[in-house]
Amino acid sequence: MGIFSRFKKENPKNRLSTSRSIFWGGSTSGAYVNETTAMQTAAVYSCVRVISEAVACLPLHVYRYEQNGSRITPEHHLYNILHNAPNTEMTSFVFRETLMSHLLLWGNAYAQIIRDGGGRVRALYPLLPSKMDVSRNENGQIYYTYWRDKNESRPHEKSGGVVLSKEDVLHIPGLSYDGLVGYSPIALARNAVGMAIATEDYGASFFANGANPGGILEHPGTIKNPGGIRDSWEALYKGAKNSGKVAVLEDGLKFHQVSIPPEQAQFLETRKFQLNEIARIFRISPHMIGDLEKSSFSNIEQQSLEFVKYTLDPWVVRWEQSMHQALILPSEKDAVFLKFNLDGLLRGDYETRMKGYAIGIQNGFMSPNDVRRLENFNEIPDEEGGNNYMVNGNMVKLADVGAAYGKNGGDKK
Repeated sequence: MGIFSRFKKENPKNRLSTSRSIFWGGSTSGAYVNETTAMQTAAVYSCVRVISEAVACLPLHVYRYEQNGSRITPEHHLYNILHNAPNTEMTSFVFRETLMSHLLLWGNAYAQIIRDGGGRVRALYPLLPSKMDVSRNENGQIYYTYWRDKNESRPHEKSGGVVLSKEDVLHIPGLSYDGLVGYSPIALARNAVGMAIATEDYGASFFANGANPGGILEHPGTIKNPGGIRDSWEALYKGAKNSGKVAVLEDGLKFHQVSIPPEQAQFLETRKFQLNEIARIFRISPHMIGDLEKSSFSNIEQQSLEFVKYTLDPWVVRWEQSMHQALILPSEKDAVFLKFNLDGLLRGDYETRMKGYAIGIQNGFMSPNDVRRLENFNEIPDEEGGNNYMVNGNMVKLADVGAAYGKNGGDKK
């Protein structure tokens, strides 16, 4: 089976979502905003990078339910695809990073599923959300139309729409109105992102004009060539490289600055607010994108744990459930599941971690080898007690307190 398959005419009346409906547009600030221009904003780029890299670096394993719990099954056909390499062109890290960035920018992530004759997954290839439409056919079944460019077509094959069935697509939707197709955070937060772009453009223009963006040249008499004087002034004093030069005015010429100084327009405060506004959109703590104003040694660890619990965890659950629905064979859905491991990110500092391990060993719900596996240490041999579960000897059940006291020579009648 090739990367693309099955052409079909699309019925616009049954379309659930079109990639081109929100791909472009202006904002109230006048800045042109789409998913590409948004990534040119430092705050958006930082937020997308932080979340995408965090999801990409998490261990992803295939588990099988057993009588006493569950175990990792590296022999499963999905394990190598999800844990190591989904296809011959990229690693698992790059694949997940790419799909997560699509999910954050477009609100949807798509990958084509390549299966063998038995329906087992053999490869996964990312598909750009900007080229994907989601529709229903006459029978109510969802299908996907991917609009290829010429460079994506096979030799001697025309570009155009390729129809993929639901079974051929891994679709991870973000927050949505219908629960089927997510909507773009960039499209909904267009004004916030547009204002960030506008302030960056203003700042660049401000310094390009030598931090002196505008004014009036006043002459007491009549000027025969005002354009020439203006051009001469700009050639000498405009631009950051000319900042600080001493101006020489002749024939009673005077310069009056009429633009509002940036400190009066609260330029820096506006930029800082937009950084926090964009961080709020992606539910990112500002310290993770470089704003340490409200962070300290006493709260930064707690903020990092909140990032895992309130930012990463919802995305991880979306991934797990979407992959379970699309990738696992129907005959295995009750026996096999996929899970990211967040334990490493939830662990505290070294001292706190060691105290937690000590409590676990002393209360019998962890063995020394359980701890050593979590810390990637070599295990203690079983004959040396590495797998023993122990409890503190001075602890007895409340019902046995009197009996234990009498046995130890207490008050006897």
